Amino acid sequence: MSTTPEHLPTVIRHWIGGALVDAADGRTFDVADPVSNTAYAQAARGSAADVDRAVTAARLVFPEWAGLSNRARAGVLYRIADAVEARHDRLAAFESYDSGLPITQARGQARRAAENFRYFADVIVALGEEAFRQGDDQFSYVVRTPVGVAGLITPWNTPFMLESWKLAPALASGCTLILKPAEWTPLSASLWPEIFEEAGVPAGVVNIVHGIGEEAGQALVDHPDVPLISFTGSSDTGRHIIRSSAEHLKTVSMELGGKSPVVVFADADLEAALDSVVFGVFSLNGERCTAGSRVLVERPLYEEFTRRLVERAANVRVGPPSDPATEVGALVHPEHYERVLNYVEIGRKEARLVAGGSRPDHLADGNYLQPTVFADVERDARIFQEEIFGPVVAVAPFDDETEAVELANATQFGLAAYVWTSDLKRGHRIAHAVESGMVWINSHNVRDLRTPFGGVKASGVGREGGAHSIDFYTESKIVHVALTEVHTPRFGAAS
Repeated sequence: MSTTPEHLPTVIRHWIGGALVDAADGRTFDVADPVSNTAYAQAARGSAADVDRAVTAARLVFPEWAGLSNRARAGVLYRIADAVEARHDRLAAFESYDSGLPITQARGQARRAAENFRYFADVIVALGEEAFRQGDDQFSYVVRTPVGVAGLITPWNTPFMLESWKLAPALASGCTLILKPAEWTPLSASLWPEIFEEAGVPAGVVNIVHGIGEEAGQALVDHPDVPLISFTGSSDTGRHIIRSSAEHLKTVSMELGGKSPVVVFADADLEAALDSVVFGVFSLNGERCTAGSRVLVERPLYEEFTRRLVERAANVRVGPPSDPATEVGALVHPEHYERVLNYVEIGRKEARLVAGGSRPDHLADGNYLQPTVFADVERDARIFQEEIFGPVVAVAPFDDETEAVELANATQFGLAAYVWTSDLKRGHRIAHAVESGMVWINSHNVRDLRTPFGGVKASGVGREGGAHSIDFYTESKIVHVALTEVHTPRFGAAS
């Protein structure tokens, strides 16, 4: 059984203009935990009216927030980081209970969220603006201004940390905003109002509208006074948002799905590669966009690697999210659980099931799946091509570099890739040839907040991270100044 956290709310309200409020029409929706799949709270079900209230509040305070110096906004972000860290244990308990994330993995979320705020506070203070000199005749300089009201739509996996990943640069840049958390995991977002109040964020700078994506999310995308949308989620939803955003020519950033390859050559450090593969696809319950869910192994190593992977998968501890020994917890929602189980049944017909594929015997209830490994997976198999977003991995052999690159690129996705080899020249060749936004060579998913994050093909549009995030949330204006007497051709002047 999962442990119920202390101080669990029974009602989760919107936060608009600095006040906790119900939905304008009074509607709510159930919020359930993934172990019992029973409702423990009611959340306000946002509509276009709620989004409009939030946009009005955000627009009203925008001149005040945008008018602060970068140093002043940075000071607020530092206080937010302190307030987040002060709630470390409560946040971890909420996140684990609501999402099914193992408690040991949830405990890092507060630290990572706090670091996002501290990092972007540092960035906005240190970030300079460009200047250009054209000889002695003209001088030009760039002015950055915040775009306005930003719409942030966040996913249900590691929700609090991924909310902070968008909130921090938006606030640092001077935008006011509306956050629409994922409806399956709104619990940790209920901590933001007290955090922002404690940090002294002016009322209306951050507004939170809960609700169903097709209602509250769609209203945010459609609102004419929200010029910018940052979205993390599925590729299909991303395509829909881009189409909807075209009506008002909104700026969009889309971090979408992934089917990331792990390319393992025969000369790789076998133990290190195994550690990375097992952790990369089974941590966070496999519900991560950068998971290495396609493992491509050079044929001389293929049988041994697959055998060792099966042994490791069988020993992964599946259990209640609140148990510190748990390595894979409960999948987030019954609907998603059924989706993953459906892919397992598809995989049984397409490839060779060599590990997992069913509920663990000791867990009769809850959204649990034993880590699952399919071997000898063909490139046209659905489990090779489609994002499963669970603890399921497809393994396939390759014979040479050319085939490895072909297999790595043989999907619509291009978010991340991983290469394991002792030949660094080859590692760089593969990294350059793979179609993805990010590549790790002899490393797992270690993030540097200064670097661009995003994908290619169906995995996304745009980049966030470091100065790239500030670029997204601001407009750049170039100002030209003449330094000498201007000699413009005199069209239309009398001779």
